Amino acid sequence: MTVEGRGSGPGTDVLIRKVDSHLAALRAGLHGPELALAEDLARCLRELVVATAHSSAADRGLVRAAVHYFVLRRESRGKLLPVRSLAAAQRVVNKAVRQLGREDLLVETPRERPAPEPATAIPARRG
Repeated sequence: MTVEGRGSGPGTDVLIRKVDSHLAALRAGLHGPELALAEDLARCLRELVVATAHSSAADRGLVRAAVHYFVLRRESRGKLLPVRSLAAAQRVVNKAVRQLGREDLLVETPRERPAPEPATAIPARRG
C-alpha cells in the first residue's frame, strides 16, 4: 500500500523539500530585503507545487522547472557562469505564475510595491 503525503501527486513532497532546504541554506547568508524575497519565492513555489499536484504534466513541469531554477544556483566560474540572482529566480517564478493564471501569487520586490500616497498639502493662501 502506498501513502502519498498531503493528498499530493507524485514528486510534490520532493519539490517542497528542495525548496525548504534551499531556503534554509539561504537564511544562513541573507538578511533584510534579499531574505524577504527568498522567503516570498519559497512560499509562492510551495503553493504552486501543491496547486498543480493534480494538473496536467505541462503545468507540473513548468512548476518543477521554476523550483529547479530557484534551487540550483550555479557557482560562479569567472565571467562564464555567473551566480544566478534572486531577481532572476523571481522573473522565472513570476513567468510561471502568469502562465498558470495565478497572478495572486506574483512575487513583488519592494520597489514594485506601490508607494504610499503623499499627504496632500493645503496650498497657502495668498493674502
